[in-house]
Amino acid sequence: MFAVPTMAQNIYGSIVGTVTDATGAPMEGAAVSVSNTGTGARQAAQTNNSGEYRLVNLVPGTYKLEIEKTGFKRLTRDNIGVQVESVIRLDSAMQIGDVSQSIEVEASAPLLQTENASLSQVVSARAVEQLPMNGRNVMNLVGLVPGVVPQGSSEGSLTGKNVFAAGNYQIGGGSANQSSTLFDGIPVNITYGNVTALTPSPDAVSEFRVQTNNNTAEYGRYTGGVINMSSKGGTNQFHGTAYEFLRNKVLNATDFFANKTGAGRPAFVQNQFGGAVGGPIRKDKTFFFFNYEGFRARQGAFFSRSVPLPEQITGNFTNWKGANGVTIPIYDPNTQTCNTPTTPTCASIGNPTIQRTQFPGNTIPASRINPVAAKFLAFPIYARPNTAGTPNTNAFNFGKNASTGGDNDQINLRGDHQLSDKQRLLGRFTKWTSSNLPVDVYGN
Repeated sequence: MFAVPTMAQNIYGSIVGTVTDATGAPMEGAAVSVSNTGTGARQAAQTNNSGEYRLVNLVPGTYKLEIEKTGFKRLTRDNIGVQVESVIRLDSAMQIGDVSQSIEVEASAPLLQTENASLSQVVSARAVEQLPMNGRNVMNLVGLVPGVVPQGSSEGSLTGKNVFAAGNYQIGGGSANQSSTLFDGIPVNITYGNVTALTPSPDAVSEFRVQTNNNTAEYGRYTGGVINMSSKGGTNQFHGTAYEFLRNKVLNATDFFANKTGAGRPAFVQNQFGGAVGGPIRKDKTFFFFNYEGFRARQGAFFSRSVPLPEQITGNFTNWKGANGVTIPIYDPNTQTCNTPTTPTCASIGNPTIQRTQFPGNTIPASRINPVAAKFLAFPIYARPNTAGTPNTNAFNFGKNASTGGDNDQINLRGDHQLSDKQRLLGRFTKWTSSNLPVDVYGN
C-alpha cells in the first residue's frame, strides 16, 4: 500500500501552471516566484520534472509573477488578480537568452475557468467598500450573486431580529439557512439550526466568494451554498477610516394605530460608528490591521395588546362577550353533576357530559379567588385599558410605544508575518458581542 500526497483545502487563492521551452518541452528546475504588490510578501517554488509549479494560500490581492532559469530570458507577468478560493492557471513558454533580459507580459483574465468545476462568484473588495448596505450588514451583498434568494428578515441590521436572520438565504436551489458560512476558512455556523453566529464588519472583509452549485468536496455536508469571506490585512502603506452613521425619527411616518390611540410617532435613534487602521510594522515583512465597530439602536415600536377590564380583575365578567355580543358564561368548577362516564348517575341518564353551573351574574365571588392570584392581579404587571378596543370583545384595548433595539460591539485584529518565501504566518482575533433590549410594553 502506498499513500499518495495531495493538497488540503485552500481557503485563499492559488497560481498554478506549466513552464516549457520554445519547443513545448517541460522545463524542470525553473525558479518561480510571486510578490504581493501591496505588501511585498514573496512566495517561491520550483518546477518539477513535468514543468509544473503550484503557489498556494495567496492572500487576495494583486501579484507579480517571475520565472527564471539559466540560459533563458526572465519572464515577468504583472497585475495578476488573485481572489479568495480562486485557482489561476498561468502557463508560460521561456525564450532562449540571457537571464538579464526580460519579457514582460500583462496578465489578463482567462476566458474559461478550467481548474475548478464549482459554480461561484466573488463579491469584490470594491463592492464591499462602495455598495450601500442597510445597517452595514455585509451579508446583504450575498443577494447580488445569481442563484441566491434572500429570505425573511435577512436585510438590514441583525439587532433585535430572529437569530436565523443572518444566514437566511436560499443558494443554488437549496434550503434557507442551510449554507456554510466561513471567515478566513473558519466556520461561523453553530449546530443550533445552522445559525450564522458572526457577521463581520464590512471594514474587516476584503472580499468573499459564494459557491452556488457543484460545491467542492470539503463542503459536502451542507445542502445549500458556501459563503467564504476573507479578512482584510495590512499593507506597506498606512490606511485608516473612521465613520459615524446616524438615523432618527424625523423623517419616519407615524403608525396608523399609534395615531388612533394618541401615542404619537415612536422614538428612533440608531448610531453605527467605528474605524479601521492598518499598515506595516516592518516593511515587506510584518503587517497589522485593526477594526472596531459599535452599534446602538433605540427604536420605539407600537404594540397593541388585550388587557383585562378593571371589573374583570375583581372577578366581574358581566361584560365579557364574544364577537356576536353574547355574554361568555363563567362556570363554577366545583359544581358538576357527574365526574366520569362510569358514574351510575351519568350512566342512568345516558349523558356522560360533565355539567357545571354558571356563577350568578357571571361574577366570581371574592372569597373564591385564590389569594396568590389576587396578589398577582393587584401587582400592576398588566396596564389598564387605554382605548375602547374592538366592539363587544374589547380585544386590543391597550396600545403603547415601547423601546426596542440593542447593542453590538465587534473587534477584529489581524497580523501577518512573512517567515520566508515558503512560509507565512497569519493570525486573527475577532470578538463580537450582541445584546437585544428586553421589551417592556406595560411600563413595569
